[in-house]
Amino acid sequence: MSRIGKAPVTVPAGVEIKISDDNVVTVKGPKGELSQKISEKITVKQEGDVVNVTRDDDQKDSRSLHGLSRSLINNMVTGVATGFEKKLEIVGVGYKADKQGKKLVLNLGYSHPVELEDPDGITTETPSATEIVIKGIDKAIVGNYAAIIRAWRPPEPYKGKGVKYAGEHIRRKEGKAGVKGE
Repeated sequence: MSRIGKAPVTVPAGVEIKISDDNVVTVKGPKGELSQKISEKITVKQEGDVVNVTRDDDQKDSRSLHGLSRSLINNMVTGVATGFEKKLEIVGVGYKADKQGKKLVLNLGYSHPVELEDPDGITTETPSATEIVIKGIDKAIVGNYAAIIRAWRPPEPYKGKGVKYAGEHIRRKEGKAGVKGE
């Protein structure tokens, strides 16, 4: 039995879950609404303020979908109740971020500023010129947008310059060794 799949999902107050006949789970909360189609091999049942996810058989694909389905439902419940956020840090001389309306403008050492439009359901903030906070209710979209921003200038291993996740440890390399005879 999947350790993740058999754990029940507790539904906080103010969050409403609907499970349709074709296994589409819709979650409504104070921050918004999300829906996800769950595989037909997985059964989702709501009993009061607890949602249980069970699988119909013990085949390999059913076992692999069991924990995934429970995690997707839990992430939807958490997203509409409290939301998700990712923090990015910018390291490097002259590297900075600025918010202009719905656009995030990044100066990352290129000859032009990088302008990124916020996707639907995502808000970005720049508390300082070297910090970016990405907020939203869908965990996958928040993480994907953070990865897109980071991909513009990933941290390099010699000086650590670039865009990194807050708390991310950059593995440093030693610089070039001196040449013999100098």
